[in-house]
Amino acid sequence: MKFIHTSDWHLGRQLHNQSLLDDQRHVLNQIIELAKAHQVDAVVVAGDIYDRSVPPAQAVSLLNQVLNTLVNELAIPVVMIAGNHDGAERLGFASAQMIASGLHITGPLSEQIQSVVIKGRSGVSAAFYSLPYVEPATVRSVFEVDATSHQDAMQVLLEQVQQQIDASDSKVKNVVVSHCFLDGGEESESERPLSIGGADKITPNIFSQFDYVALGHLHGPQYKGQPHVRYSGSILKYSFSEQHQNKSVTLVELADNAPAQIELLPLTPLRDVRIIEGFLADIIASSEQDTALDDYIMVRLLDKTAILDVIGKIR
Repeated sequence: MKFIHTSDWHLGRQLHNQSLLDDQRHVLNQIIELAKAHQVDAVVVAGDIYDRSVPPAQAVSLLNQVLNTLVNELAIPVVMIAGNHDGAERLGFASAQMIASGLHITGPLSEQIQSVVIKGRSGVSAAFYSLPYVEPATVRSVFEVDATSHQDAMQVLLEQVQQQIDASDSKVKNVVVSHCFLDGGEESESERPLSIGGADKITPNIFSQFDYVALGHLHGPQYKGQPHVRYSGSILKYSFSEQHQNKSVTLVELADNAPAQIELLPLTPLRDVRIIEGFLADIIASSEQDTALDDYIMVRLLDKTAILDVIGKIR
């Protein structure tokens, strides 16, 4: 069975007070087209759907359009979890009623970690276990255990998952969907820290027993520990520190008696995010040959003397 793994949409985000809604719509339409072209059996979104817990109305409208196209028009099931930017209660509103349509949203953490079993066109089935972002205090409260760090909390959640796997069909592939920070992961400036002092870090080998682990939170596509424990990365460059990252979604194919086959499907932004460095006169002169003047650009000037109306000249 095949599915697309994506995360960190951050709908409603701004880049230096510039709305990115049109840019987000542009790449989300590409994800829809990729889902159609590769005939995927599901789309998995591993958290940070919105950029803040109370998203703007336009962001909610865009998400509604995307989900309607995937679930209703294309009949592709969607598995979605809350990240640390999302308001879990709001994201999970009416989620129980949406299951029948093929939309599986996990907002707040509950005592029963439910699996979503999806059968692929190839005949291979996968069980998706959704673990939304939670603080250790929430895990202590829900499961009445002693969990003081994110590592402790994740261990408790994965024990719950493993109990279900042990009691289920051994032929079904097992996929964990989570939003967390793995130790050794490459960070970007646009990610909100989960905690102070490193207590948010989780060792990658905690996930090694699953067939695939779809992670969200870190904005650069990467894997840690093993290739199947993977971050898809964000859909756009959300800070200038990400200028050299190539954004993509991850196409995953699960087959019997074989490791997960993974392919990165590139996303082409409406506008790029880049840094230009040099002297003002050289930058202005080179702009005549620049074919992407609508990009989001940071200019670093090397001039040592004062310049009158430098912003006006650059614009």
